Amino acid sequence: MEIKQNVAIVNGINLPISRKKSVEVCNLLRNKTTKTAKIILKRVMKLEQAVPYKRYNQDTPHKVGIGPGKYPVKTSQEFLRLIESAEANAQHKGLSSNLVIDHISAHKAPLQWHYGRKRRQKQKGAHVKLIVKELKEEKNDRKADTKQKN
Repeated sequence: MEIKQNVAIVNGINLPISRKKSVEVCNLLRNKTTKTAKIILKRVMKLEQAVPYKRYNQDTPHKVGIGPGKYPVKTSQEFLRLIESAEANAQHKGLSSNLVIDHISAHKAPLQWHYGRKRRQKQKGAHVKLIVKELKEEKNDRKADTKQKN
């Protein structure tokens, strides 16, 4: 994969969140600006907006207006932390604050043993990759070009 100059990348490795919930949050945040994504995640953490579950929705209750959905609070906290990290990476690279989520994906992490009182259990984990790119103001440039031609 070729790395471009106008992107910032964040890799979340072995995050203690469910992969299935992460996939649903990724589908919600894809192609949104970072400002909009942060607002959505904060609303999910306050239980004001539900995340629509489209793939892993067996036995999921319906929410008003979206169908099957839930409020993955812990997953939203981790994604908010990753988006803030991506904004910091973009600022370090000299990009503007006008960023859009170009690529976001969640994959299964290796299961880790958690030792408890009675028996050991496997913990959930996920790898998350987040790529943000600078959103260019192409609409204004096109309008300016048409005005100059006339």
